[in-house]
Amino acid sequence: MLHYEAILRCLIKKNKLLISVSKKHYFTAMIIQEIQDASAEMWRKSLPHISIDSVVFGFHDNSLKVLLLKMKNEDNWILPGGYVNKDESIDDAAKRILFERSGADKIFLNNFGVFGDLNRSEGYFESYPDDLWHKQRFITIGYYALVDYTQVTPVADNFSDKCEWIPVDKLPTMVMDHAVILQKALSTLREHISYKPIGYNLLPKTFTMPELQSLYETILGQKLNRGNFYRKMMRYNILIKLDEPRKGGAHKAPNLYRFDEQNYEIAINEFRF
Repeated sequence: MLHYEAILRCLIKKNKLLISVSKKHYFTAMIIQEIQDASAEMWRKSLPHISIDSVVFGFHDNSLKVLLLKMKNEDNWILPGGYVNKDESIDDAAKRILFERSGADKIFLNNFGVFGDLNRSEGYFESYPDDLWHKQRFITIGYYALVDYTQVTPVADNFSDKCEWIPVDKLPTMVMDHAVILQKALSTLREHISYKPIGYNLLPKTFTMPELQSLYETILGQKLNRGNFYRKMMRYNILIKLDEPRKGGAHKAPNLYRFDEQNYEIAINEFRF
């Protein structure tokens, strides 16, 4: 009797494994078909050899995060990216692609670089037919954005299982050269922060000076002198000190600030030191 029970358990386990494998093959086949269908559409309406990848940064709980997509049936993650339609500008394409792939809308994107190494993307589609749109050689234009974390609700697209905020110091494995693109965006952000103010799209409407300093320290990865930071921020002439301090807490309530939108725009475009 025990012998038959052992055989039965073995058969059940084997069938479950076969079902699992069958499901995986089924969903893989569906994804392949979706990519091939998308390829035919891309050949018809998009510009050849040009793609766009966006690095979207958000700040939450003293952590700098980036918006990433996890590919279906894979452990790999990607940046929100896509292709330029024949009837749209590069900037308009970047905004459209970001919305379609992540749900992020009305975001100001900054062009920060072009990436065109040999086989930067072709190898990822090595097993696909050579006439697949995605398998062609593409030069990608990189954009980065700073957004209010609370105002973006990530939404996965048809080719992704997940769309999530991931801390930049805990990045998963990424496909193609997307890790290189992300690091370039981060280094560009750190360069910009040395001579231009940031924070308008990363902090809530009102904030304290320690919270603003924490944002800078998180991006730069280093501690800053409190007095020097305060003087630097005041030199920009972009902060409005509010009459009421933040309420709550056992210690003296810190002063609240908000950005002067007009002066902030002037500083973004002109201020350098």
